[in-house]
Amino acid sequence: MIARKLSLTAALACLLAIPASAQSSQCAPREMVVQRLNEAYGETRRSMGLGANNAVVEVFASATSGSWTITVTGTNGITCLIAAGQAFETVADSLPAPGNDA
Repeated sequence: MIARKLSLTAALACLLAIPASAQSSQCAPREMVVQRLNEAYGETRRSMGLGANNAVVEVFASATSGSWTITVTGTNGITCLIAAGQAFETVADSLPAPGNDA
């Protein structure tokens, strides 16, 4: 089972794309992680972006349960769980008007 929490050391390993043999058990090939998040938690990808060292950061969430997971995939194709929680909701905040502090 993929654990829902990740140690700081393992998170840094993913961000730095250290070989899979040096990473913790909260990391696996991306296809396996995505499949597990969908099958076990009903989570699908909601957003993504490019992080340090060309790592892909993704947010997965369930529309029914509200669970969510943040993952990081290194250039080696290994995905690590970074954070997880409950009560996910999509928001679309607008930017403040020019000249007004946020």
